[in-house]
Amino acid sequence: MARQHSRRLMLALGALTAFGPISLDVYLPSLPQLGADLGASESLTQFTMSACMIGLALGQLLWGPISDRFGRRMPLIVAISGFAVTSVLCAFAPTIEALIAIRMVQGLCGAAGMVVARAVVHDVFSGTQAIAAFSTLAAVMGVAPVLAPLVGGAVATFSDWRGVFIVLAVIGALLLVVAATSVPETLERVDRTTGGIGSDFRGIGAALGNRAFMLTAVTLGFASVALFTYLQLSPFVLQQQFGLTAQSFALVFAANSLGIMAMAQLNRRLAGRVQGVRLVRWTLSTAIAASLAMTLAGMLGSAVPWVLVPLFIAMATHGVNNPSLTAIALGSIRHGAGSASAVLGTLTMLLGAFVPPLVSMLGVSATVMGATMLASFTLALLLLLCQPRTVKGV
Repeated sequence: MARQHSRRLMLALGALTAFGPISLDVYLPSLPQLGADLGASESLTQFTMSACMIGLALGQLLWGPISDRFGRRMPLIVAISGFAVTSVLCAFAPTIEALIAIRMVQGLCGAAGMVVARAVVHDVFSGTQAIAAFSTLAAVMGVAPVLAPLVGGAVATFSDWRGVFIVLAVIGALLLVVAATSVPETLERVDRTTGGIGSDFRGIGAALGNRAFMLTAVTLGFASVALFTYLQLSPFVLQQQFGLTAQSFALVFAANSLGIMAMAQLNRRLAGRVQGVRLVRWTLSTAIAASLAMTLAGMLGSAVPWVLVPLFIAMATHGVNNPSLTAIALGSIRHGAGSASAVLGTLTMLLGAFVPPLVSMLGVSATVMGATMLASFTLALLLLLCQPRTVKGV
């Protein structure tokens, strides 16, 4: 693949991978306002995000096998079109229940961008090149969490949460153009699955039965719980407990996203020089220390900087954890990368969809947020340390 073509493809795939952050982050500054406007509790308001995450999870199980059978490009175009349409429907949702239902469908459509992007990287790259490619995806994707809450915060100054979803529809339309013009078909017909629906989903069973893949996938899932806990609880913690405005929260969120992006770039440069699993051990250990500091700050009632600094450090580690563990997991897959990518994403999204709302029933505070992140990072590190040497590749 020519260098210029490769760069253009990676930028396009990074934008498509950003479906998740875009869907989840752009309306974060308006989340408290949304709940007040629709008369919903904090837990139910958070479930508008969880519903999208459930859709993103289950949608990957749908689009992964479909992309293995029909190729990467056609399913991607269809799904992005659906994402733009459902974004408009979200803007006109009359009740919190209707919004939750539409958000789930929106997530089902948005899942295609995430699963197909990972599958395309698997089609084109391998080994340390795959780690570098996934790190590039994470870095490019990092632009979305930087811009999304800033855009959402800006829209909130002259419109309500409904206007944010109109903006999200416009973003979906732009991503449709990107997919149509910059993503070629990378799965040859000879490599596609054939037969009936059972054959389409056989790759999911193969991935679930691959011990090396599943060990790494579950490790990534636990590590990602911390990220989703931050996404769902931080709007309430920072705006209601510490009094930040929607615009100030957007700036904090952008700074944390820049940290993720910077670490992803560092991970890309270190690919091939330092073993991926060793880097993940370091970053998980760092994240545990940062989460512990944040938990103690919450328990002691410390000022907001004592929460923001360790929060930044803990979130930045995701720039290494996500691409490295993704590359290690998919590196153990020879055929059916779309299905394996779907399993990987679904596991991560389901954990992220259910754990934060459950822990928020204990109360939404810096202490609860920090303790949940501490537990998830610790479980991920323990699982990584318990893996046999034969699993610790790349």
